[in-house]
Amino acid sequence: MHLNRLNSREVEVLGLPFTEEEIYSALMEMNGDKAPGSNGFTVAFWQACWDFVKEEIVNLFKEFYDQRSFSKSLNTTFLVLIPKKGGAEDLGDFRPISLLGLICKLDIEKVYDNINWNFLMKVLLKMGFGSRWMEWIWWCISTAKFSVLVNGVPIGFFSNTKGLRQGDPLYPYLFVLGMEVLSTLIRRVVGGGFLSGYRLRGRGGVEMIVSHFLFVDDTIIFCEARKEQLTTLSWILAWFEASSGLRINLVKSVLIPVGEVEEIEEMAVELECRVGSLPTVYLGLPLGAHHKAIFMWDGVEERMRRRLAQWKR
Repeated sequence: MHLNRLNSREVEVLGLPFTEEEIYSALMEMNGDKAPGSNGFTVAFWQACWDFVKEEIVNLFKEFYDQRSFSKSLNTTFLVLIPKKGGAEDLGDFRPISLLGLICKLDIEKVYDNINWNFLMKVLLKMGFGSRWMEWIWWCISTAKFSVLVNGVPIGFFSNTKGLRQGDPLYPYLFVLGMEVLSTLIRRVVGGGFLSGYRLRGRGGVEMIVSHFLFVDDTIIFCEARKEQLTTLSWILAWFEASSGLRINLVKSVLIPVGEVEEIEEMAVELECRVGSLPTVYLGLPLGAHHKAIFMWDGVEERMRRRLAQWKR
């Protein structure tokens, strides 16, 4: 499989020593109120006290650069269980935080929890990332420790063997690199004529094929209403699941016909998902609805009502 590779200059830049200027710039761009460490200090503390702590922080990065590791205590995460509903009793009642012809709307289940580390490292290697950079990444993901806070007190620590922590600013980028494999597979079968995509004609008559949209766990794939195309798609998804550790949530995935489509139920069985309809919602926005339709604002109105109701509490 061919993936876009870094050039030699990009690999060289990624492997350069960390400078005080880029450490300071990255720190100041972070949200100061997010993710306090185990000592209770938020990012805002380190931002405000930079002049006093910069020497220790810069030395930490120098140590990480030279030794390709840092103190494991810096890579711990405390989990707080947030109830999904009132009177929560069962563990399932809580959620942890550390969130053309046919349109195939796929939902990838627990994207950050299940992705395979070895798969990610193979993707980085295939893309040409340097060995030093890959060792840094492996240390960051493999040494993470977790502890559940009970009455505000951490009770033991445990590690994991797969998945990425939500809330870590590094991991969305790693996940996007992993999803590039699925994107490459789709582009390849479209190029081979096994999937059609959707042809658009822009200004000057320039034609463009849109085959899919990817955004975290929300994926949309365009194809013709033919069983052989869905068979191809199902094979792609099965291979991607097996290699990446991710799983398509078929309960939430839908096959949406555009116009009149015969045998839509049989096609949904081929993909093992249910049949949906237009308009639908993608990334919080209506898809397939007229832009002047009043019902497009129903969801916006309901969200505003819920927010206003919170003010009364």
